[in-house]
Amino acid sequence: MKAIVLKEYGIPAVLQEQEIDVPVITETQVLVEMYAASINPADSVLRSGAVKDILPVQLPYVLGADLAGVVIEVGSKVTHLKPGDRVMGIPTNNGGAYADYVAMEENALAIIQPDMSFNEAAALPTVGLTAWQSLFRYGKLQPGQRILIHAGAGGVGHIAVQLAKQAGEYVIATAREFNHEFVRQLGADEVIDYTTTDFTKAISSPVDIVLDMVMDRSATVLDAKIGETGRKSYSVLKDGGKLISLVAMEINEHPQIRGIEAQFVHAEPNHDDLVSILQNVHEQKLKVHLSGIFPFTSQGLAEAYRRCETNPKMGKVVIQRKQG
Repeated sequence: MKAIVLKEYGIPAVLQEQEIDVPVITETQVLVEMYAASINPADSVLRSGAVKDILPVQLPYVLGADLAGVVIEVGSKVTHLKPGDRVMGIPTNNGGAYADYVAMEENALAIIQPDMSFNEAAALPTVGLTAWQSLFRYGKLQPGQRILIHAGAGGVGHIAVQLAKQAGEYVIATAREFNHEFVRQLGADEVIDYTTTDFTKAISSPVDIVLDMVMDRSATVLDAKIGETGRKSYSVLKDGGKLISLVAMEINEHPQIRGIEAQFVHAEPNHDDLVSILQNVHEQKLKVHLSGIFPFTSQGLAEAYRRCETNPKMGKVVIQRKQG
């Protein structure tokens, strides 16, 4: 089968097409034919080699942390899926989506509705789970709270803004000026241009929760420490508030300030959470925005990465292998 593999770390052009074996599934796994996949910031970080010393992968390696497609084969202990089901989810070991066929655990998959496209479904698993678990599992949102969501126009951010607003929050988001109207349409009550305005001075009253996904220069991937955006976020939080970081892996060890609970979050594949996210989409309470669709070729994938890494985007970039 065809896969697009990482044979050496570097710029997007290092990705190459290669024939590899079709995965052999275990009794708890499902073999999925990939119709569409998407790009997440973690894919870019892995590809660049920036975390090879702390998160090494064995090269050649197939990137891609989420996909949508059709079930081809199921293991003997799989109970809820069957061949022919249209599904979305996160591949085993959080990688491997850029291939014709992908082995996935049943618990990391959910059936998508007939009226949902594979492209939309492929864009949802990682950002949907990250936003959902950050807000509801760790943030424990309560109606009427105030929340600051950094990077509100991005993949996780644009989902988090919608979910937080539906939960009854007062939503403040940061975004570049040209994305303000987009973020307001998602439901944000206030939008701050972080390139021209200090958000700590623009927020008039303290917030209950901050969702930080900004990997600024003061917090490199290698040191995994809290950066300037995270540090400044403390000043806008209420005593006893919550700072949820998607970028600072060591934030849990940061000295507690004013009783603020700091938590690093990494999305965990979970069938029930995926079903809840899909139900919100089906009820038209949640919409994933696609900022670009690229073909499943090495050139197409490289162009998609360049789009993500050089141009601020709204929502997600998708790789399309097959229509259906």
